[in-house]
Amino acid sequence: MMLTLGKEKLLEMYQKMVKIRKFETKVEQLHLQGILPGLKHLYIGEEAVAVGVISNLRKDDYIASTHRGHGHLIAKGGDIKKMMAELYGKKTGYCKGKGGSMHISDINIGILGANGIVGANIPIAGGAALSAKLRGTDQVAVSFFGDGGANEGIFHEGINLASLWKLPVIFVCENNLYAISTHQPRTTAIPNIGDRASSYGIPKFIVDGMDVMAVYEAANKAVIRAREGEGPTLIECKTYRFKGHYVGEGSRELTYRSREELKEWEKRCPIRSFQYKLIEKNILTELVVEEINRKIDGEIE
Repeated sequence: MMLTLGKEKLLEMYQKMVKIRKFETKVEQLHLQGILPGLKHLYIGEEAVAVGVISNLRKDDYIASTHRGHGHLIAKGGDIKKMMAELYGKKTGYCKGKGGSMHISDINIGILGANGIVGANIPIAGGAALSAKLRGTDQVAVSFFGDGGANEGIFHEGINLASLWKLPVIFVCENNLYAISTHQPRTTAIPNIGDRASSYGIPKFIVDGMDVMAVYEAANKAVIRAREGEGPTLIECKTYRFKGHYVGEGSRELTYRSREELKEWEKRCPIRSFQYKLIEKNILTELVVEEINRKIDGEIE
């Protein structure tokens, strides 16, 4: 799939992943300094999922996000100045400083909102997809949720109805293995959440969520299917968050996952692995990497 995408598109995807990582790193720094109020759930480690999926979407397509939503918003084209202002509680923020990290929305670019309630965006994406179908457009909607959200009743209700009505919606499970501190095998009897798709008569993709091209390819097929009126798809992305459930969780996270496990996943960093592939294909050079880093650092400062 990489060879079929143009250089410009691949570089855009790489830059968005880097921007997400750098934005989240800065948010963590500011929060730990006591400058940013409220809870922050970082997307560091999961960048390939947001970018891989959303790179298939148009501006008028919809996304419904989660409590860990900064990555989705940036990938969809969210304004990082308005996002950061919202985190500061400023009136210049997306929600005039009253929503904070978990409620950012921008209807103008199809961002239906981050959502602090686990799994709650699933029917919202379904509603947007129903709207598109009734209006006769070829827009699609995407719902992002975690492995914890996949065990909420609304997951089953939302997917069942979307399947029944053949709605143009894509359900993306970002399986980072932990619902706060609960390991997925302790809550789900089957190893793959994606296998539930057969219960609703829809197709599934179970992909390496640390590989942006694997995610892009699965999402591409799901988006084409949705635009052609063939209904929803369930995509499970096996991914991992490199930070705690929230900023400031500290040593508590080592009571439910080991340092060794974290290090093994960090070796699979989605940005680094994509960077190596692009350099190997002569699409990226070390000099360009430095230029991209400088440019994005400047934007965030």
